[in-house]
Amino acid sequence: MGGTSFGARVPVITVVISGRQLRGDEVLVDGPAYRHLFRARRLAEDAVVRLVDGEGAARFGRALTIEASAARFALGEDAPTHEPTRYVELMAPVPKASRLSWMVEKATEIGVSAIRLIHSERAPRKVGVGTLERLGRVAVAAVEQSHRSVVPLVSGVHPFSELPDLMASSSERWFLQPGAVSPVANSGLARASLLVGPEGGWTAGEVEQMAAWGCRAMGLGPTVLRIETAAIIGCAGLLVEGLFR
Repeated sequence: MGGTSFGARVPVITVVISGRQLRGDEVLVDGPAYRHLFRARRLAEDAVVRLVDGEGAARFGRALTIEASAARFALGEDAPTHEPTRYVELMAPVPKASRLSWMVEKATEIGVSAIRLIHSERAPRKVGVGTLERLGRVAVAAVEQSHRSVVPLVSGVHPFSELPDLMASSSERWFLQPGAVSPVANSGLARASLLVGPEGGWTAGEVEQMAAWGCRAMGLGPTVLRIETAAIIGCAGLLVEGLFR
């Protein structure tokens, strides 16, 4: 996109809007985004923010007018996307209670591109539509906090048998397994999927099946980690070059 430059003013706030809104010359911001910017953060006219569409596009915006429940922004030049060069997809069973929200929040912050909740033999939990919607809002807030541009898709709960389809575009497929050797530095731009097992571990049948699907075992050391902790450490290792050297 190009667009007007707003000079050296560096925005410290990121807001997720729709892709349709981001394509014009001006945008009207209302609802939760308006309340965040002008009630909580108390921005004034002429303030510059970073507007993203949740799909990887980002532009700078300058507040033109502020009304009682909406504000109009002029859209300027493209902004940095702040996205990792590598696509990493997390596939994990459902942790207990609030730990699920924490996992989605932190996975989003570090750069995970999609979060798939999966069934496993030792963690056959379910989540409702309302929970997925709430997790979507958690992901949006985490994108705004971390200044990313992509809101990860949170989906599930997927049957274990769907994993080959979910991993179809991934050239690297990993599953966490205690005692496995940690991988060497990642291969840059490759798309990767990381499968995290339940508390209690994968069953022997699941390990055999994942190996048949082309998944390789990844170890995170001798300690026993909760689902959400293992998910974040494992994904970070795939996202950050050389972390496992």
